[in-house]
Amino acid sequence: MKIPMVDLVAQYKSIQKEIDKVVKDVIESGWFIMGPNVKAFEEEMAVYSEVKQGIVCNSGTDALQMALMAIGVGPGDEVITTPFTFVATAEVIALLGAKPVYVDVEPETFLIDVEKIESVITKKTKAVIPVHLFGQIVDMDRLNTIAKKHKLVVIEDACQAVGATYKKQKACSLGDMGCLSFFPAKNLGAYGDGGMILTSDEEITQKLRMIRDHGSDRRYHHAVLGVNSRLDAIQAAILRVKLRHLDEWNEARKDRASLYSELLKDAPVSLPVIKESNDHVFHQYSILVEARDGLQKHLDDAGIATAIHYPVPLHLQPAFKQPKLGEGSFPVAEEAARRIISLPMYPELKEEAIHYITGKIIEYTN
Repeated sequence: MKIPMVDLVAQYKSIQKEIDKVVKDVIESGWFIMGPNVKAFEEEMAVYSEVKQGIVCNSGTDALQMALMAIGVGPGDEVITTPFTFVATAEVIALLGAKPVYVDVEPETFLIDVEKIESVITKKTKAVIPVHLFGQIVDMDRLNTIAKKHKLVVIEDACQAVGATYKKQKACSLGDMGCLSFFPAKNLGAYGDGGMILTSDEEITQKLRMIRDHGSDRRYHHAVLGVNSRLDAIQAAILRVKLRHLDEWNEARKDRASLYSELLKDAPVSLPVIKESNDHVFHQYSILVEARDGLQKHLDDAGIATAIHYPVPLHLQPAFKQPKLGEGSFPVAEEAARRIISLPMYPELKEEAIHYITGKIIEYTN
């Protein structure tokens, strides 16, 4: 049996008629960048995410960078985040000349340990980027209390958590801004790159709309330095179709996660933990296991694709080398990086495939 990490073709086939129609409509319209589909998608995503405004861009990475640009982050500033995340979260901080300041993660959820944030705040700290890793939201009530006390901007990295909720509030509605990625493999994925910033702050909205279009407040007039980060109309049209199916797909992910956990409950592995206040949407289903590399090879030999999210914490990456940070600086993140493995997870994943995968894990670990 061959089982991929994600099956985008299976998803396409389930909505093929809807997708083919809107793509054809965009091509026949001749309007390929921004335009009516983009505007409609921004409005629909804002309503879905329970905020006032959505601002699309080229990628989740661009969304994070633009969010920082909108609040003036630059050389000499510090931005607090987690070392256990995709590189883009810290990359955009460094690209703007600011310093990423890391806080270790919780051992069961791999989310930033909010109780450790206050100890690293300095006069240079300008913002906090909590990462809603794998589809589960950080303890935002506690984080917002700390941020308000120290007058920090909160930018949610919800690139893996579209549709997730915390105390029944949607991801991207819990901070000053929220950032999404529409990379194809995401829970809400385009057929190419795409991203979005969501906010209810009108002043920030206006800045973001200028920043994404070369800093332009009107044609050929450039009020601020910006970037070129607009979204193709075809991607917006595709995402509008997919948004209508997102909740259904997220429920399917949760069902598959429940089956994984039931079948692996007696295996010598650490399973995902869902916080009581959270609705986890399982962008990834990741477990901790000893002899992780051996298990990965065993599964690969059985035709089962897996991934390591993430093998090297950011503070140990050469690109982010800081003199005072080395092995042992963030032990929980480092231990997770040593033991974590992500299993196939997508709405179309068959029950028999999950039985096969878990059977191979039990075969290896027992």
